[in-house]
Amino acid sequence: MDPTQLNWLPASDAARAIRDGAFSAEQLMQACLARVKEIDPQVQAWVFLDEAHALAQARARDLDRAEGRPTGPLHGVPVAIKDIIDTCDMPTEDGTVLHAGRTPARDAAVVASLRAAGAVIMGKTVTTECATYAPGVCSALCGSAAAVAAGMAPLALGSQTNGSVIRPAAFCGVYGFKPTFGLVPRTGVMKLSRTLDHVGMFARSIDDLALLAEVLVGWDADDPDTQPRARIPFMQVAAQEPPLPPLLGFIKPPVWDRADSDTREAFAELAEQMKDCVVEIELPSSTAGMLDWHRTIMEAEMAANLDREFEQGKDRLSESLRTQLERGRELRAFDYQRALARIPLLNAAFDEMFERCDAFLTPAAPGAAPKGLDYTGDPSFCSLWTLCGMPALSLPLLQATNGLPMGVQLVGPRGSDARLLRTAQWLVRRLEE
Repeated sequence: MDPTQLNWLPASDAARAIRDGAFSAEQLMQACLARVKEIDPQVQAWVFLDEAHALAQARARDLDRAEGRPTGPLHGVPVAIKDIIDTCDMPTEDGTVLHAGRTPARDAAVVASLRAAGAVIMGKTVTTECATYAPGVCSALCGSAAAVAAGMAPLALGSQTNGSVIRPAAFCGVYGFKPTFGLVPRTGVMKLSRTLDHVGMFARSIDDLALLAEVLVGWDADDPDTQPRARIPFMQVAAQEPPLPPLLGFIKPPVWDRADSDTREAFAELAEQMKDCVVEIELPSSTAGMLDWHRTIMEAEMAANLDREFEQGKDRLSESLRTQLERGRELRAFDYQRALARIPLLNAAFDEMFERCDAFLTPAAPGAAPKGLDYTGDPSFCSLWTLCGMPALSLPLLQATNGLPMGVQLVGPRGSDARLLRTAQWLVRRLEE
């Protein structure tokens, strides 16, 4: 393969080729860095990238292999990291001037897992202010999604408290995956909402998501929402044919009225094309208040977690974030507890619905990416699934009339993450026939 095109290889293929000696980790990194120089002045996905440090890590991985030391499943593969995830050898500034120059003493749990698997931590990608709504410089909302889409890195990590994995994946035309709540430890990731925060991931194939998930899922004593569990064979399950053709439930969420004409038409066509295995399902009326419940929980917990930032630097926060924190500080404990109590009731209702279908099929966003840098898009098509902690995928299967990508969101039962990846593989193959 042309060495200048190595950056476009899927991560699973690149890791295999490096292990086999077809090319080196340094050559792969050089191709990725060349692409950064070529395209990032327009994309602006990176907030920190030290070329010399990235190359030094790649050379160290090559030396490990040359000297016969063990190689992990991501040996030599570059990974981009959202700049709210701690890295001990790079700044983590959380998209706010209040944390400018902050360099953590320890890696986040997910970064430590990546290093143990042989990955090269390439650099830090643009985030919105404290991972909320105020845009960063990157037009894609999340620099991690943009870095993968533009061929600058084969894999990237992000986070989702509302829609910040699924939505940017849809806007950028890449695969995005938000695992079940509690599967991936959040130790060392900026805390917004214990109830809603998830670590997510971006890739250019489902196989690569499975590879990355297999590395990241696990227990961490410092994240009380994780638990010890047997290893989940994501790659093996995702590669299998389903024992029976999956049945997908097409769901129009409570915010369906926000869907634009492109989305409505594309999903009507998709449902018609897949009519032998897609059935429209009505959501229970109990989901009608989900946006209010999600907002109440998120803003109450954000206000607590960002109390120091508000008290010491509220004049340097964006109006958007300052307003959210002010609302959160005024919320009643009764309203917060009542919103929390809705989550197990919703999940019980969804458990019954999943007895009739394998996954839900629904839009990832109301439409394609909005124009300009002033607005990061509407996350409401993700809010219900984030609130309930369900695994969700964005698949780059549709296109708007203006040529921009649109994502198909697949949602599965909690804990069925590997099976959801298998269903997604089946759907992609079916639509390619």
